[in-house]
Amino acid sequence: MLRHRRHCLLLVPALLLAACAQKPLRAPLDAGPRRQWNGRLSLRVDTDPVQSMAAGFDLRGTANAGELSLYTPLGSTLARLLWSAGIAELQWNGQRRNFDSMDALTREATGTALPITGLFQWLNGESAQVPGWSADLQGLNEGKLIARRTTPEPTVELRLILE
Repeated sequence: MLRHRRHCLLLVPALLLAACAQKPLRAPLDAGPRRQWNGRLSLRVDTDPVQSMAAGFDLRGTANAGELSLYTPLGSTLARLLWSAGIAELQWNGQRRNFDSMDALTREATGTALPITGLFQWLNGESAQVPGWSADLQGLNEGKLIARRTTPEPTVELRLILE
């Protein structure tokens, strides 16, 4: 009987520790819009000559306050775009530059203005209407998003592959 009690006394702290070590519960899928994505992006601007870029990316936050980091294939940071109320900042090559708008910021960083508000909505599966842009959300469940701008010229194609 004493041996049985001793085993029970040793088991209680082990169970308490195990309960504390369990994975946290995940938020339900309907808990609201997602706020972080990463993967690869490619951007093509049909100028003469054509401008294109490919990079790894990490997008966090919302259309109102967030951060977009762009990476080389080896993982080095190319640039960081930061925004919040009244702030649009580009961190690149050890320098910080401020811009008057998100359009100006994304134009400087990528060669064209990007629809950040639409991008967040598209990534959350919403078919947002952005003037001049259309987004193909059919591949979103497989981690693919393609957005095209036809007006104003030049045409632009943005492709995201999500990890």
